[in-house]
Amino acid sequence: MDRRIVLQGLAGALTASPLGANSAPATSARITTDRSDGIGPGRRPAVLLLHGADGLTRRAQYQLVSTALASQGYTVLFPHYFELTDQRRASYGEIAAKYPLWRDGLGGVIDAALADPRIDPARFGIVGVSLGGALALSIGARDPRVQAVVSCFGFRPQDLDEGRPQAPTLILHGDADRVVPVRNADAIEATLQARGVTVEKKIYAGEGHGFSQAVQIDAAMRSAAFLERHLRG
Repeated sequence: MDRRIVLQGLAGALTASPLGANSAPATSARITTDRSDGIGPGRRPAVLLLHGADGLTRRAQYQLVSTALASQGYTVLFPHYFELTDQRRASYGEIAAKYPLWRDGLGGVIDAALADPRIDPARFGIVGVSLGGALALSIGARDPRVQAVVSCFGFRPQDLDEGRPQAPTLILHGDADRVVPVRNADAIEATLQARGVTVEKKIYAGEGHGFSQAVQIDAAMRSAAFLERHLRG
């Protein structure tokens, strides 16, 4: 494993610019899903990678993440979940109304993934950015099959109180985020800790909605190490 590739890939996604040559698109329900399989024998851990409200406009950065994680032996699934609502991007005003459709539709992607004999159903995690980070939290609170969640500057979803979160969770956020204020990270942490969930949180001083180059490597290292502990440890 080339750790430089891993860190560069994860760092690229945390900047909040399509997937690699080894990716295989598939369709589950109405959602096209790009897939990158890691090398190695046996059943592999898998990661669901969720984009933010800008949809596929930064797909190249998610491609880098997918390649990086696949190089570590993960199967990475990148669903085009906006297909559920026939759009390319999401405006802030429509997120609340469409959020349940995206969340529930992604459940079908997970069902299909965990039925795949090449994927280890006991080692499944979700990494989400912004809107995707909130969806990762919502799904993790509802689906006990999720074993790890990474939320990068995601907002606190209203349905977090309705579920039973159990998966260890990593929260990454900037204290100068004007799109999703940092109080969201604090509220997520408080809610999860009250439920007895293992939570790690890193707040980056002066960072906005999307991390600058100065902190990308640290955030990438934390994400990679977190997934390693909870999905491969």
